Amino acid sequence: MADLEITRNFSAPPDKVFATLTRPENLVHWWGPEGVSIRPTDLSLDLTKLGPWGSVMENAEGGTYKVTGQVTHVDPPRSVGFTWAWHDDTDARGPESHVTFTVEPSADGGSVFRLSHVDLADAEAAERHNGGWTSSLNKLSPLLAE
Repeated sequence: MADLEITRNFSAPPDKVFATLTRPENLVHWWGPEGVSIRPTDLSLDLTKLGPWGSVMENAEGGTYKVTGQVTHVDPPRSVGFTWAWHDDTDARGPESHVTFTVEPSADGGSVFRLSHVDLADAEAAERHNGGWTSSLNKLSPLLAE
């Protein structure tokens, strides 16, 4: 098993960061690496409440990537946790891992955001997810600067 953690500082206050991280109308703008978008017709991506969530991401070439899980805890504006598993071409759900977003106020009035993704299959899976999350967070940053 392998884990990863990413930390980012944002100038936005914790309540804005948390809302942008969790609400469906915001997730559709940043979820998924750069060059990938969420198919709105397949959207059940909502991290504001306990229960199932899912998304289908699509790249410019039409390739699709399905991921689903369960939201396991929601503590606004501090943290949200959820399970994570990719689906294969036959829609079989793969190994499950766990993600937690944590938001804390920073001394300058902004926020410190931490993403923890644990129980990944191996170091290679952690590296791939690190790249995907980093790219997704690159899309998140401008939304928090508005």
